[in-house]
Amino acid sequence: MTQLIPLHQVDAFTDTPFRGNPAAVCLLGAPRDAAWMQAVAAEMNLAETAFLWPEGDAFRLRWFTPAVEVPLCGHATLASAHVLWETGRAKPDAPIAFATLSGTLTAAHEGEWIQLDFPALPPRAESSAPPAGLLAALGLAHATVHEVPRPNASDGPSWLVVLPSEAALLALQPDFRALRDVAGHAVIATARAERAGCDFTSRFFAPKAGVDEDPVTGSAHCSLAPFWCARLGRDELTGVQLSQRTGVVRVRTRGARVHLLGRAVTVLRGELSV
Repeated sequence: MTQLIPLHQVDAFTDTPFRGNPAAVCLLGAPRDAAWMQAVAAEMNLAETAFLWPEGDAFRLRWFTPAVEVPLCGHATLASAHVLWETGRAKPDAPIAFATLSGTLTAAHEGEWIQLDFPALPPRAESSAPPAGLLAALGLAHATVHEVPRPNASDGPSWLVVLPSEAALLALQPDFRALRDVAGHAVIATARAERAGCDFTSRFFAPKAGVDEDPVTGSAHCSLAPFWCARLGRDELTGVQLSQRTGVVRVRTRGARVHLLGRAVTVLRGELSV
């Protein structure tokens, strides 16, 4: 018998359709096996597909790229909270708790913004020797690189690459085939902002996870927030991710946690027929 499962597509970290980072949100009544979820994510072919089902007073939340399950995802969590409130599955005046591979994450309304409470993932303070092939894959002769530890991840750390200017960040043209051979999970490239209204800029490359360049990456801001807050001497900043779609992430450091604030807009509502 065919089952119809609610499916929404949401653009996250933006209030404008077709900007920010698109995520699919699949609303389940009960768990499904990982192979099925991975097949749906491959079918959707977005950076992330989120799968949600009720679990006690919370919602179980899992995230899949078209290629792999990931332990932490910001934009699909933002999209999930947006859909739960929009569909009336969660009370608009109450926070939402998500049970995930990265522990309990929460979402709460803050005016027109959604605030996510995530773990801080600060890069190592000292610069690191870049792994073999990293700078060449980015087309760089030299750059400051910091290792970003990733708890609960089996594919190693990410790498924070600090560039001297926003122009240098925009000029990056990575060789994604070569980048797949570099040790570690992904690359967060960043520079001080040179535009009004924001403090730092970034780009994110994760070809091993099936996402060459992610439009707006919430989980990367778990590292960018402590890095730039320490550098700029403030605990609240605004970041812009400079992909083709662009997106805005406001950040706050709160000890071992970070707050990520973004907006979201639904662009598609439908049903998965399986």
